[in-house]
Amino acid sequence: MSTDAYLAHEDQLNIKRKGMRIALAVAVGFSWLVYSGAIIPFLGPLFAAQFLISSSRPMPLQKALAVTVLILVVGAFLQFVTVLTGDRPPVLILLLGLIYFGCFYQQANGKGGPVIFLVLVIAVMVPLLTILNEDLGDTILGILVQSVVTGMLLMWLAYVLIPDRGRPATKAATVTTYPRAVGYAAANTAILLIAVVACLTRDGLATAIVIPITVVSLLSQFDVAASTRAALGIMITNITGGVAASVAFGLLQVRPSLLFLFLLVLLAGLVFGGRAAMRSPAAKLHAGALTIFLLVFGTGVSPLPGSAADSFSTRVTYILVAIAYAIFMTTLLWPRQEAHRG
Repeated sequence: MSTDAYLAHEDQLNIKRKGMRIALAVAVGFSWLVYSGAIIPFLGPLFAAQFLISSSRPMPLQKALAVTVLILVVGAFLQFVTVLTGDRPPVLILLLGLIYFGCFYQQANGKGGPVIFLVLVIAVMVPLLTILNEDLGDTILGILVQSVVTGMLLMWLAYVLIPDRGRPATKAATVTTYPRAVGYAAANTAILLIAVVACLTRDGLATAIVIPITVVSLLSQFDVAASTRAALGIMITNITGGVAASVAFGLLQVRPSLLFLFLLVLLAGLVFGGRAAMRSPAAKLHAGALTIFLLVFGTGVSPLPGSAADSFSTRVTYILVAIAYAIFMTTLLWPRQEAHRG
């Protein structure tokens, strides 16, 4: 076997191992958090998947500590601002808009990686849960930090159990950058803010936190130059994640056991995570489908406080609404200019 062929073979093996790491991390983490009675069991596995998908190497301890401190600071600041401006919604919305804009601007310039996604999720969850779920008001910050740390521990555990062999992959993942970054950041900020404000102001959406989180996930998948056919592909791929979660939840209701739950999440992780590990434009779509699966299945298995009255079909409907809303709004608001691959 020639050197090039050998390296290509090793590269393919490492991609397969990466997919297996993603599947193992989300399955172990999800099962353990459900077993331990975690309020939001999908967050730790979701963060672990982000860490594993974004890199072919484990996060160094120093960077992990820096990310944890960042999440703690951002979460504490958002909680303080939410409590301080709770009786002045326009001020809170303005501050959230500035934070969203900064995050989306970094994404539009191809910077930030999974950290930006974490900040966006936290900037959505902290205000909503602080205002809409009083029981979580004092514990949400601890839940977020614990989830980030859990995600990192799952990442390292996955690398210990399934290490890369031989020469690790060195090819950088494709990064999409936008020449009109300000325009894209402003459009994404408006799209996310509308979803957050809807959840804050409409009683029927008071427990639909999965809607803005789904919107955040989707906004990281869209390609500016995407055609209608590509947009349809995005919709179908993400809906597949929701359908898979619905099927998994139904099967779990028939045979409720921790082992069966583990196997269901492992299978979803292998299907979606395995494709998300590949270095191709479609990989981020499958990463999004895995996110949707964890959101829907997680809220079904262990609903957020105050959402017990919502049927599982209602939560699936929230996901479908979020997907349709995000695609429609990006089509309406995004500037018409091609992205650059770098």
